[in-house]
Amino acid sequence: MTYLKIDNNKGHYRVEGTTEEWTELDQISKDDLLILLEKATTEEFEMDEYKDELLQNPAHNIIYKNIYGKFTELLSNKTRFQDSVNLMYKSAIDKYTIELTEEEE
Repeated sequence: MTYLKIDNNKGHYRVEGTTEEWTELDQISKDDLLILLEKATTEEFEMDEYKDELLQNPAHNIIYKNIYGKFTELLSNKTRFQDSVNLMYKSAIDKYTIELTEEEE
């Protein structure tokens, strides 16, 4: 699902993949970024490639460039981050899973 796009020389985003309602990028809030971050980590997340010449609005250019860069980095390291978190909590998960199993018996 595409959540960031470039259209008519401006950047746009949406927080709901089920709607065609797009908002101009200069209207993005912290809450919207958090929703997009959650989508990027839990769903299929796509965005138009950043191309300077396609974004004529200077504010949209700066915002899109920064968001695109951060989300590209996140998406390319998504599996590594998930593995790191799983490894970090593996011993606790194993311990409590064993304890719960023993209590049920």
